[in-house]
Amino acid sequence: MQNSFRIISGEFRGRKFSFPDVDGLRPTPGKIRETLFNWLQFDIINKTALDPFAGSGALSLEAISRGAKEVYVIEKDRNIYKKLKSNFKLLDKNQYTIINEDAMIHLAKPSKQSFDLVFLDPPFAKNLLLETIEKLSNNHYINSQSQIYIESEYKITKDNLSSLINYHFKINKQKKSGNVYYCLISLGAL
Repeated sequence: MQNSFRIISGEFRGRKFSFPDVDGLRPTPGKIRETLFNWLQFDIINKTALDPFAGSGALSLEAISRGAKEVYVIEKDRNIYKKLKSNFKLLDKNQYTIINEDAMIHLAKPSKQSFDLVFLDPPFAKNLLLETIEKLSNNHYINSQSQIYIESEYKITKDNLSSLINYHFKINKQKKSGNVYYCLISLGAL
C-alpha cells in the first residue's frame, strides 16, 4: 500500500503526494492540517516558513498551496529527502529549498534569515523539542513576529517553552487529536 496524503486547500487542493514507508514517519493528519491552516488563514500568504523535521513534507506543501512565499525544508533521511525533492518538483514552483541534513546540526548554525512561521514536528520520544526551540531562538531562525506550530506527544506548557528567553510568547491555540498535541505560539519582543 502506497503511503499518501492530499493537499486540503489552496492552489493545489486535492493533489495527492506519496511518501516512503519509513519507521517513525507520520505525516500530520488531514484533520490537524486543516485546523492548523484555519488558524493561519490570514497569516500564511507571502510568508516564509521553516520545516526542520519535514518528513512527508505535508505541512510545507500545504503552505505553498495556500500562498506561502517560500518554504525551507530540512530532512535527515536520504530516502525521504529524495522523495521530497520529487514531490516538490510536481508543484512547478521555485519557492522552496530542501536540505538533506540533520536538523539539529543545521539549526546549530546561525541563520541568515528569520522565518515568519516554523513547523516544529520533531520525532516523538527523542526529547528534541526543547533543544530545537533553543536553537531556533539562539541562532536567529525566529524573530518577534514569528509564529511556531508544534506537534508533540505531550501538552505544551509555558515550562516547555522556557528556552524562548529572548521573547515574550503566548500559546494562542492548543488541541489534542488522538495521542498528538498540537499548538500555535506567537512571539513578541521583550
